[in-house]
Amino acid sequence: MTDTYKALLGVREDSGYRVEFQQLSSEQIGDGDVEVAVEYSTVNYKDGLAMSDAIPIVQKPSLILGIDMAGTVVKSESSRFQVGDKVLMNGYGASETHNGGYTERLRISSDYLLKVPEAFTTRHAMLLGTAGYTAMLSLLRLEQLGISPESGEVLVTGASGGVGSVSIMLLAGLGYTVAASTGRLEESDYLKSLGANSVIDRRELSEAGEMMQAPRWAAAVDSCGSHTLANVIAQLHYNGAVAACGLAQGLDLPGNMMPFALRNVALLGVDSVHAPMALRERAWQRLAESVDLNKLEAMAVEIDFDNLPEAAGQILQGQIRGRAVVNIAAR
Repeated sequence: MTDTYKALLGVREDSGYRVEFQQLSSEQIGDGDVEVAVEYSTVNYKDGLAMSDAIPIVQKPSLILGIDMAGTVVKSESSRFQVGDKVLMNGYGASETHNGGYTERLRISSDYLLKVPEAFTTRHAMLLGTAGYTAMLSLLRLEQLGISPESGEVLVTGASGGVGSVSIMLLAGLGYTVAASTGRLEESDYLKSLGANSVIDRRELSEAGEMMQAPRWAAAVDSCGSHTLANVIAQLHYNGAVAACGLAQGLDLPGNMMPFALRNVALLGVDSVHAPMALRERAWQRLAESVDLNKLEAMAVEIDFDNLPEAAGQILQGQIRGRAVVNIAAR
């Protein structure tokens, strides 16, 4: 009997787009020089977009979805990885141009893989996933510009989500004073347990604001975009900076040049999909050195493999707090 593997696919045809579970043969689980028994994956905002097709993420007629995965190497033709190695994947076009992590077994190029840091299990790696990795990339960008705990208060928008939750934990752990912006004020205790010093209603930032506003923040990590990002820029102190890593509110940026010209502020783009391997390895090593595993577990929301399509709508509506981890190997 031929082994088959359960996978969640996005299928694009002339009649439209659909998401469905399929049983795939060994020949259908991807191309590459490494085969991985997938143990865990995640649900990120981009996964929600891919499953809903709100933005046409899937660029091929049929792809396994999931931008993250972690598991154990079971076959390898790569000199970089041996059978038994624990590996992870974030981005690199997964569920866009090649198969992703919502599958029990994945064959993939070794160019897309890195070893799970020794401090983490594969579950820890996916409790962080792209969201945690993006949070660290954002922190690295701010540090490159000289932002430090002594610079002043740092704002985190979209604070109840994955990037926001991990950003608060990381910044607080390094000694920053952190303000959290959220549309779910009932989560204030949760955000303060991660290290937020204060919590503000996202409505303070999500509507059109003045071109220049009273300075409030030394820096920010923004996963919202649109009016929120424009207002954050207008509220930065002189030499302040915002690491922009998401678009939960929108793709637009309805701002102006005044904060840049008069306060010398910086808008820092953060890309997690195509970041070079050296930067990925640096980010994951910093995560291994910085993450409080107890706080990380406190963020965890378990999503059953069968319930992934439902989770897509929940994450797009901001109904999932913290990090959604999927136990692929639980069957």
